[in-house]
Amino acid sequence: MAIGTRLTLNSSGLLELDDNRRPALLIMEDGTTFEGKAFGADTTAVGELVFNTSLMGYQEVLTDPSYAGQVITLTYPEIGNYGVCDEDIESRSIFARALVVRHLSRKHSNHRASGTLDGFLKKFNIPGISEVDTRAITRRLRDQGAMRCAVSTEDDVLTEGGREKVLAALESAPQMAGQDLTNEVTTKEIYTIGEGQTKIAVLDFGIKQNILRELISRGITATVYPARAKAADILATSPDGIFLSNGPGDPAACEDIIAEMKTLIGSRIPIFGICLGHQLLSIALGGSTYKLKFGHRGGNHPVKDLTTGKIEVTCQNHGFAVDEKSMPANLELTHINLNDNSVEGFRHKELPIFAVQYHPEAHPGPHDSNYLFDRFLSLIESHHKVTK
Repeated sequence: MAIGTRLTLNSSGLLELDDNRRPALLIMEDGTTFEGKAFGADTTAVGELVFNTSLMGYQEVLTDPSYAGQVITLTYPEIGNYGVCDEDIESRSIFARALVVRHLSRKHSNHRASGTLDGFLKKFNIPGISEVDTRAITRRLRDQGAMRCAVSTEDDVLTEGGREKVLAALESAPQMAGQDLTNEVTTKEIYTIGEGQTKIAVLDFGIKQNILRELISRGITATVYPARAKAADILATSPDGIFLSNGPGDPAACEDIIAEMKTLIGSRIPIFGICLGHQLLSIALGGSTYKLKFGHRGGNHPVKDLTTGKIEVTCQNHGFAVDEKSMPANLELTHINLNDNSVEGFRHKELPIFAVQYHPEAHPGPHDSNYLFDRFLSLIESHHKVTK
């Protein structure tokens, strides 16, 4: 049973859970305020408030580095009922700033669980707020767009002085547009995993562990580089392919990364990009990006593959998108989002380059798009035959 709860007898003589957790406060940029119950760390956090529609996978969502700088609202009402599991962590830390849920399960039942969600947030000093109307929050974000917010679980949060501190923190929070967050999430050192014959250089802009699992399961040796690795150093190792990972922030703010990417493109080595890698690649090839009103975050986004006519249900987590009108003539639009017709993928007409906006590795989410890793390997093999 979670800390802060106990069993008591109600007036009917029945056992019920008594919730004596401290209060918590969520204040949105437009002044909308929600009072709830605190869990996780006793602190105040600020970030861009967004929503995720996945029914499960809260641990993978929290540890996805693409959420750096953001406060996550989970639309599914019951959260925490299966605890947390060590093997489901997608990165070295929680990079989200805070978590907002409708109801925090006070007990969990899962033979794989190594702890509670409450304890997991405490470990990484992340605050959480529960017992708030997440439907109302989601509707407001859908109608008004993603916006900054502050979440506080400190003891004085409902006092006048406490609220003033929270408001001051909110006012000082930066907007997501213009932020380069890759240094916060990237690896600090080069490392290699896998023992396959195919050598891939991976640029880590905030990579999830399941991406690396998908790569090495296909007989790949992956050498993972920091986000700001020099193209010359990467090319000096003669990789068979280059993978550009997911990550947080505004792609247009990563000017130095884009400059190095242009050199990688000029090498004519096969390149596959996803999420932030997809956006950075589009800019390096002459396109541009823009900020979506409230983003795509969840495990149920329909995408159409224009090259086959097939529909994929995809896992997504992004707040920026490629501007289709900006795409140069040598890029072919290959995938579109069926909810809003935004760009979900492209390929180069002359070079061995392709990219998608969504997450083919899922975790959590559907596995409809796993074939893209196989397509990358096929592209590498075809390139080898041509260049021999």
